[in-house]
Amino acid sequence: MHISSGRWLYGMFLALVTALLWGILPIKLKEVLQVMDPVTVTWYRLLVAGAILLAYLAAARRLPSFRPLGRRGGWLLALAIAGLSGNYVLYLIGLNLLSPGTTQLVIQVAPILLLVGSVLVFRERFGLGQGVGLALLLSGFALFFNQRLEELLSSLSDYTTGVLIVLLAAFVWAFYGLAQKQLLTRWNSLQVMMVIYLACALLLTPWARPWQVLQLSPAQGWLLLACCLNTLVAYGAFAEALAHWEASRVSATLAVTPLVTFASVALAATWWPDHVRPEQLNWIAYGGAVLVVLGSALTALAPSLLAGLRARRVRKLAALP
Repeated sequence: MHISSGRWLYGMFLALVTALLWGILPIKLKEVLQVMDPVTVTWYRLLVAGAILLAYLAAARRLPSFRPLGRRGGWLLALAIAGLSGNYVLYLIGLNLLSPGTTQLVIQVAPILLLVGSVLVFRERFGLGQGVGLALLLSGFALFFNQRLEELLSSLSDYTTGVLIVLLAAFVWAFYGLAQKQLLTRWNSLQVMMVIYLACALLLTPWARPWQVLQLSPAQGWLLLACCLNTLVAYGAFAEALAHWEASRVSATLAVTPLVTFASVALAATWWPDHVRPEQLNWIAYGGAVLVVLGSALTALAPSLLAGLRARRVRKLAALP
């Protein structure tokens, strides 16, 4: 079983870096998807990130050995590869049908599913505080979709299809996150990510169309490169954060990602109105987005908060004469 290093401050910093990079990523991807299909974009992101890690680890003579994995590790690796490949492709298919902000908010279900998985696999508790957080999150979603709630519940429109696809992307991501955390007991985070990236790229090769890159404008080409580097840095930071901080706290920190996306879309729509459209949301929807973030954070942090309160109570009782 993986045990965090205890360097919580470093883990928190890495989780915040991940949230920032994930927050701005949909805006760049939305522009690239005007020319390239989701599988090809994913193929480039994984191949470039994996190749950079391969070159670095080879130069440092730290390439991973597959012998320590064993049969159980092999199954974990296969689960992580399938989970990340599915998440990347499904996320982009959903992004094609939704706005960046909506996509990023719906994918917020992923850390919650990771938390539920941590409860089942790592024996973390799910108490009253987490139940309250989950209720807040569900209420926030209801408020966020207030303008299109009837459409979501009564028809299979492009919007509804996009939401369902992103929910599926969140589901498979949770399997990836749990598998990766256990792989960190055998390899370091860079080794884990190199193997997963290259294996995912190989898996997607039959469906990729690399020549689409020639159809990109110079600006779109730079955005694709930025997406590739974002993949490398963001998931590397996420993997390393899990090595130093509890999965529940990493999940709570990642809850701010949708707010980063909404703020980024507002700024980008002001600076580049020809390329980025502002979110078409009312104030109730924005309030719902805040509730989703608060509910997600509370659900993840409730056990730690409760443990802290109990520890304080014990110290106070011990200090009594």
